[in-house]
Amino acid sequence: MSQASSLLFHIVLHNPKIASNTGAIIRLCANTGCALHLIEPISFELDDKKMRRAGLDYHEYAQLKVWKNLAECFETIEPRGISFFSTKATQNYIHAPYCQNHCLVFGSETEGLPNEFISQYGINHYYRLPMRTQSRSINLANTVSIVAYEGWRQLNFTHNSE
Repeated sequence: MSQASSLLFHIVLHNPKIASNTGAIIRLCANTGCALHLIEPISFELDDKKMRRAGLDYHEYAQLKVWKNLAECFETIEPRGISFFSTKATQNYIHAPYCQNHCLVFGSETEGLPNEFISQYGINHYYRLPMRTQSRSINLANTVSIVAYEGWRQLNFTHNSE
């Protein structure tokens, strides 16, 4: 079985800004069989102390790749589907078409996803987590965890993440 076919999801962080969030997502990826893709620019060094602390000793168990841009990432990994997660979306995240080798794309903690992605990829690929109307957003690491586990649940937790 190839490495790509043994993945659950591809988690993509566009322009991540907070090292500890990325560290927590590395730990999530190691424990779920997801690959993590970081799209430049990245606002911290990959050996950042906060990121390593949040990821504990899981870095060696996670697949991590840094890309210059989103198009290069998509062209190389050839995902079966792509879903973007944003507070700008109207569709509920439970309706994303989760499948193995699917890309789950998240924006930076401070800026979210660039508006041009909507025109480039289509608003019908955008999903959001419900929250109280007076709330702005949910922590990125928490959002990624919620989405990844919902997708895995919809696949009946059948993926074998060796």
